[in-house]
Amino acid sequence: MSTETTSFATMSTLIFGFLLLLRATDAVTGTWRECRDILPLDLLSFVLERDTSRLVPGVRIKEADGARGVHFVSPDVSMSFPLSQLLVNCDLFPKEFSVVLTLKVTRTAAKKIEHVFSLLAPKYLNKSKLEKEEVSDTNEGSSSIGKKQQMELQVKRNPEPGDVLLGLKISPKRLHFLMKGPSDAAEQWVFRGIGLADNQWHTLVLAVGQHHVRLTVDCSSPIEIVPSRPFSSDLNIQGSRFHIGSRGRWKGLFSGLLHQLVLVPGSDATHQICPSSDPRLAALSVPPRLLDLPVMGRQRDRHAASDADKRVSLGSERTCTEMLQGQLWFNQEKKGLYLCDGSTWITLLEDHKRLDYLLENQVLATSSETHDIEVFQLPGMGLMAAMAHRSPSYGSAVYLWTSSGFRLYQNISTHGALAWRHFNLGKKTFLVVSNSETGSEKRSSKDSGADYSVVYKWSKKRKRFVSFQTLQTYCARDWEAFYINHNTYLAVANHRWGDNNHTIESVIYKWNKSTKSFEIYQMIPTSGAYDWEFFSVGPYHFLVVANAFDGVTTSVDSVIYIWIDGRFQVFQKIKTFCATDWEMFQIGSRVFLVVANGYRLSGSGPSQYTINSTIYELDIGGQLFVRFQDIVTYSAVDWEFFSLGEEHFLVVANSFNGESYSLNSILYRWQGYEGFVPVHWLPTIGCSDWEFFTYQGESYLIYSSAKTPLSKVFKLKTY
Repeated sequence: MSTETTSFATMSTLIFGFLLLLRATDAVTGTWRECRDILPLDLLSFVLERDTSRLVPGVRIKEADGARGVHFVSPDVSMSFPLSQLLVNCDLFPKEFSVVLTLKVTRTAAKKIEHVFSLLAPKYLNKSKLEKEEVSDTNEGSSSIGKKQQMELQVKRNPEPGDVLLGLKISPKRLHFLMKGPSDAAEQWVFRGIGLADNQWHTLVLAVGQHHVRLTVDCSSPIEIVPSRPFSSDLNIQGSRFHIGSRGRWKGLFSGLLHQLVLVPGSDATHQICPSSDPRLAALSVPPRLLDLPVMGRQRDRHAASDADKRVSLGSERTCTEMLQGQLWFNQEKKGLYLCDGSTWITLLEDHKRLDYLLENQVLATSSETHDIEVFQLPGMGLMAAMAHRSPSYGSAVYLWTSSGFRLYQNISTHGALAWRHFNLGKKTFLVVSNSETGSEKRSSKDSGADYSVVYKWSKKRKRFVSFQTLQTYCARDWEAFYINHNTYLAVANHRWGDNNHTIESVIYKWNKSTKSFEIYQMIPTSGAYDWEFFSVGPYHFLVVANAFDGVTTSVDSVIYIWIDGRFQVFQKIKTFCATDWEMFQIGSRVFLVVANGYRLSGSGPSQYTINSTIYELDIGGQLFVRFQDIVTYSAVDWEFFSLGEEHFLVVANSFNGESYSLNSILYRWQGYEGFVPVHWLPTIGCSDWEFFTYQGESYLIYSSAKTPLSKVFKLKTY
C-alpha cells in the first residue's frame, strides 16, 4: 500500500471517529432526536417487497391452515435492515410502541429458545477497542481527558457489538421480551404460561409503555407486567440493525411461520385489530405476498384449549367475574371448554352446533311500544338489555337477565326514545339514548327543532345508570360507538330538523380525556339518516350511513366513509331506498354489508313496501363493495347476523307490507355459493329490532315491536 493511500485511510478513520465524538457531544447537550408522529411500519412487507421479482434468500413461503407465512431456512442478511431506513430523522427509539405479529409455532419448537425478531446494536462500537485507544491516549497530555470522557459516554449510550437493544424470543411455554436497560445490558420480562407452541396461528399485540408491558393473545384479556423501574427512554438506535426471525445467527433461528410483523410507534395497537371475528389471524397489515391465495382452511381446527397449566373447573357454571379471569370451565353436558375473560365465558372448544328450531322462551310485556333493544354484559351484574320505549310518559327501561328471563331493573326517563347504544371507557360503562321528542320546556326559540339525547354512566355505588352528559341532537335515530387509535368516538344519526328538513348534518363526537366529556369532532351531511355502522378491515376503518329520505324521495345515496388522516372521507356511494339499517359481517375472509331498504317513494306516487334489500361484498382488488344478493323484504328496519358453530345466519325485521304489521320476519342460513336461503318464518307484529345473545352456553334471539307493548325472546334449539 502506498504512503498516500495509507494517509487517506488514516484521515478517513479520524474523520469517522470525529463524527462519532460529535454524536457523543450531541448526547451531552441533549440534541438526540426522538421519533415522533410515525405511522405503523410493516416490517415484514419491507423486507419481502424490496424486490418483487424474486423471493428474498433464506426464506420460503408456506401455507398452513388456510394462511400463508414466512419460513426461515437461514439467518440471511436480506431479512435484516438498518432501522434508520424506516425510522428516519430520529435517533431514539419511540418511548411507547406496540408490536403486532401473527405466528405459528410448531410443538417441536417448544423445546428450545428461538428469536422472533431482534434489534442489535451497531458493530463498530466496540468497548474493548475504545479502551485500548484510551490507554494509548494517556501520553497525549491533558487534552486526552475530554476525549476519554466522550468515549466513555459513547460506550454508555451504545452497547457492545451484538448486544440486543430490543427483541422477542420464545421458549417452552414462555414469551421473553428484551429491552436495553439503564445498565446497558438487555433486561428481559417473561410472560409465563403462554402456550403458543400448539401448531396453531396466534396474533399477539405487545404494547410497551414507560411503566408497563402488556401482552394480548388472540384478542383475549391482556396480561400486564409492571417493571420495578421505568423502561429506558433514551434507547439510541443509530447504526442499529433489525433482524427478522433471528439474532443474525444460526443459533436461535425461528422455526415457525410468520404471517405479519408491524411496529406501531406511540400507540397501543390492540384496539386497532380487536375485537375480531378471526382473532387468531386478526390483521393490521399483512404483506401482499402472503395474501395471494383463497383462505380455505381457517375454520378448520379453530378452537383449541389454551394454557395447559391453567386451572379447569367442572360442574355447574359460576358467574364469570374479574376474580375468575383466566379460569377454564369444562361443561360435561355440552362437552365444551370455556375461558372466563373477566365478564363472560368465551368458547374455546365445543361440539359444533346446528340449528334445529326456535322455541318461544319469554313474552315480555313492556310499558310502551319499543323501537330498539341493546343487549350487553355489565361486569358484576350480568346480562342486561336497554329498551327504547316510545311513550315519554313511562320512559325507557333497563332489564336484567335472570333464570326466568328478562326482568325490569331500572326505569330511565326518555322522550320518544328511538335507540340505545352501550360502550365502555376503560373500566367504566356507559349507555347513550336517542331522544326524538324532547319536551318543549327544554327547547328555546334559537334551537327550535332540537332534542337532547343523554349519555348515562353506570354507578357502581348506586348500581344504577345515572345521567352523565346531554348532547343536542335532531330527531336522532341511532348512535354508534367506536374506537380508533385508542380514542373513543360517538356518531349520531340526525334524522331531521323540525318536521320537514331532512337534509341535515349528523355529528361525530370525540371523547376529551382532559374535560372528561364528548366534544364535536366532525360534521357529516346526511339525508334523513337512520343508522350508522362502524367496522374495520385490516388497518382500515369505515363508517357507513343509512340515508332514508331527502324531503322528496327515498331513492337516495347511502355513503360509506373511510378514515384517512384523522377524518372520515367518502369511500363509496350506494343507491338505497329509505335505508334504515346496515349490518357488517364476515364469513371466513369475506367481508359483507347488508342494507335494510324500507320502501320506495318518489314524488306523489304510491309507496312500495315490498322491495329488495341487498347484500354487498367487499371486492378487495377493486376496492369497493359490489352487489352479492338481493332478498325480498317488507319495509325492513333491521338485520342481525350471528353464528352457531360453523353455521351463519341473518334475520330480518319485516315491519309492514302496505296493509298489515303482522308479518313473518325471516331467518336465513348461509349456503355458500347459493348465498343466504330462508329456513325459518317467525310471526312478528311491527317488528323493529332483532338482537342475538348467549347465556350459559344457550343461544337466544329477542325482537321488539314498534306497534304493540311486547317483546319476545326465542331460544335456539340445537343438535
